[in-house]
Amino acid sequence: MIVAEYIKTLQSYEEYAFSWEEVLEKCNAPESTIRKELVRLAKKSEIVNLRKGFYIILPPKFQNLGKLPVQLYIDKLFKYTNKEYYIGLLTAANFHGAAHQKIQQDFIVTSPPTLRDVENGNTNLRFIKNVNWPQKNIIRRKSDAGFFKISSVALTIADLIHHQNKIGGLNRILANIEELIDTLEIEDLIELISWYPHVSTFQRMGYLFEYLEASEELIGCLENYLESKKYYYITLTPMKGLQVIDTIKKWKIEINITLENDL
Repeated sequence: MIVAEYIKTLQSYEEYAFSWEEVLEKCNAPESTIRKELVRLAKKSEIVNLRKGFYIILPPKFQNLGKLPVQLYIDKLFKYTNKEYYIGLLTAANFHGAAHQKIQQDFIVTSPPTLRDVENGNTNLRFIKNVNWPQKNIIRRKSDAGFFKISSVALTIADLIHHQNKIGGLNRILANIEELIDTLEIEDLIELISWYPHVSTFQRMGYLFEYLEASEELIGCLENYLESKKYYYITLTPMKGLQVIDTIKKWKIEINITLENDL
C-alpha cells in the first residue's frame, strides 16, 4: 500500500490523523520513499505535519481552510503523546455556544510538562499547562472521528478567569463569560467547587457573576463556598502595575480595571 492509498483508507473509516509508526507499518516501501511521499502530500495541502512523527489529514472540504477542526484529531494526538488533555478556554467556550468572536488558535489544556505550541499554516494550537489536574468537570463529546475531551461550562469559566492574562485579558473574555453563564447549570458549579483549588478564581467569579447579573442561585452558591474559606483581598486582574480604583468588600476584590463588555 502506498501512502496516498493508506490515507484514503483512513478517511473511509473517518480517521483524520496518523503517526509515522503507523504509516511505516502499513506501507510496504522504503523509509526514504515514504518520507518523500509525505513531503509531497504536505506541499499539496493534503496532510499537515502537526509535530514530529504525527500528521493530520486534510480532506478536500478542509483544504481551502488549511486546517482541520481540532475535535477530529486531538484525542489521537494525546494518545500518541501519552498525556492528559482537554479542549479548554476560548475554544471550549465556542463549543458551548459562546462564539461571538472568531478565535485564531485552539486552546488545549494539558498535564505537565508543557508541549510546544503548534503554528503550521492555519493550524494553530496553544497549549496551557495545568499542574492541578481536574478531578471532575471534564466531559466527553462525540465527533465524526470519535470522542474528545472538553471542559464543562463551569470549568471553562474558571479557566478563562484563572488564565485571563494568557489569553488577552479580562475584557477579551467578559462577553464569553456572560454567554456561558446562560448555559451554566448549578450542579456543574457545585461539582467544580468540590475540588477546584484556586479560591481567588471563585472571588473573581463571584464579582463577575454579580456584574453580569447571573442568577441568585449561582451567586449564592459562590457566596456559601467563600463563607467556608479563609481568603484575602486580591485584584480583579492579576496584571501588575494597575491602579486600584474601587474595593468590593463582599468578594474582597480590588477593582484595578474598567470592565468593557462588547456584547
